[in-house]
Amino acid sequence: MKLFYVLLLITVLSFTNCTEQARTKAFGGTMTIELEKGERLIEATWKDTQLWYLTEPMKEDYVPNTKTFREQSSFGMMEGKVVFKESR
Repeated sequence: MKLFYVLLLITVLSFTNCTEQARTKAFGGTMTIELEKGERLIEATWKDTQLWYLTEPMKEDYVPNTKTFREQSSFGMMEGKVVFKESR
């Protein structure tokens, strides 16, 4: 029973001591990023536990979109997803 509490404590600490980006990448789940108004997403990538994304100003005729950056793991478990929301 002690082992259960130790594992529970480690799990809770690991979720509280890392950023949302690190949790999404390591444990899966969904993270949403609302881009600055008038910015559109070009590309996104991970460097270690940091998420980097490239944006550019929207052109006048561009219609804002919601774009999804997904991980596909080998075993189909703990896959992460980052949703980028564009707006004018």
